[in-house]
Amino acid sequence: MEQDLELYYYLRLVREFEDRVSKLHHQGRIPGGVYSGLGQEAVVVGAVYRLKSDDFIFPLHRDLGAFLVKGVDPNLLMAQIMGKKTGFSGGRDSFLHAGVLDRGVFGSTSMLASSLPVACGAALKFKIKKEPRVAVAFFGEGASSRGDFHEAANFAGIHKLPVIFVCENNFYAFSTPQSMQMAIEDVADRAAGYGFHGHVCSGNDLFAVIRAMEHAINQARRGDGPELIECKTYRYSGHSEHDMASYRTKEELIEWESRDPIQRYEFFLEKKGYDAAKIIAETGEKVKAVVDEAVKFAESSPEPEGPEAMEGLYATPV
Repeated sequence: MEQDLELYYYLRLVREFEDRVSKLHHQGRIPGGVYSGLGQEAVVVGAVYRLKSDDFIFPLHRDLGAFLVKGVDPNLLMAQIMGKKTGFSGGRDSFLHAGVLDRGVFGSTSMLASSLPVACGAALKFKIKKEPRVAVAFFGEGASSRGDFHEAANFAGIHKLPVIFVCENNFYAFSTPQSMQMAIEDVADRAAGYGFHGHVCSGNDLFAVIRAMEHAINQARRGDGPELIECKTYRYSGHSEHDMASYRTKEELIEWESRDPIQRYEFFLEKKGYDAAKIIAETGEKVKAVVDEAVKFAESSPEPEGPEAMEGLYATPV
């Protein structure tokens, strides 16, 4: 029972956090861009839930939830998003490039897929040191058409690295539909060309993602090499908050909303015999309190003063 409720808590926390960030951005209280992962909660929760504290993840701009499941303090995460001095980078950067190394979260860059070779570097270190750790690298189906992906997959396959490539296939690379940028239906097919297995699962089914990840994690820890897990999912918002997503139809959005990962999980709780109504209400209150506290902490945190923007540009001389 404890695991069932914890998984539901994470799903709801990620959505509440994402939803609040979206609202704050529209109110002009968050600087920079916001790239919502609403609708993709099962991917980030399922991909991270079975990892250990010393495993590394390489999330993207739409993977805010991965930070929360990896154990990052919601208060500090919100402070980072709001550009406050108490954030991870002290106000130097937005959430998009944030990393929290003591929680095993590596910051990404704006060039999507560029973190995949870096994940391979981490995995190579784990292999050389004979550490039973894994690296999990997130990317979208659009990023799989970039050279970084192919170089990383090739290197990982050759050296049988303990890295798991998680493709969040939401069918649109910004506004470009998948059919316009690749001639195959499944990104997972690309793994075979580099000597390892690709697996497709529903990214809206939390248990499907967890099962796929469990297999890949165990394989990586045994030294049997990488795996590519493609999670078919859908983002409810546009590419970013300023994208109205006019390139897709209302019917398509409704179809995917009817497969909502949280509603799907609530149906599971009900069918398993839980008092679903009570759990839904209590969890909703709990996650709202966590996010309320995060917003309060961030808004009461000091702004960066300015001179520290010049710190950390170069390595400190030994």
